[in-house]
Amino acid sequence: MSRNFYILAGSLMVFALIAGAMTLVPSNFQPGLPANGTLWRTIALIFFVLALASALVGMLTNLFEQVDRRSEEGRQDARRKRRRNRDM
Repeated sequence: MSRNFYILAGSLMVFALIAGAMTLVPSNFQPGLPANGTLWRTIALIFFVLALASALVGMLTNLFEQVDRRSEEGRQDARRKRRRNRDM
């Protein structure tokens, strides 16, 4: 599940870089597109913040999945120890 958030973060980062590069292109090369550089910077900033948020969610998801996995392993080890002690 966290892999999906990492992919989303990477895609949003690419879009942020593209939007950031659009601020450097002169307006006569952009027919039909918004020529205002501040609009492109704003869009790039929004994509960048969304990419950071998606990466954070991916890291937290990975962290909690790891905790769940380890706690389940700990419960299984405790069960095995109890069964071995009971059999003796």
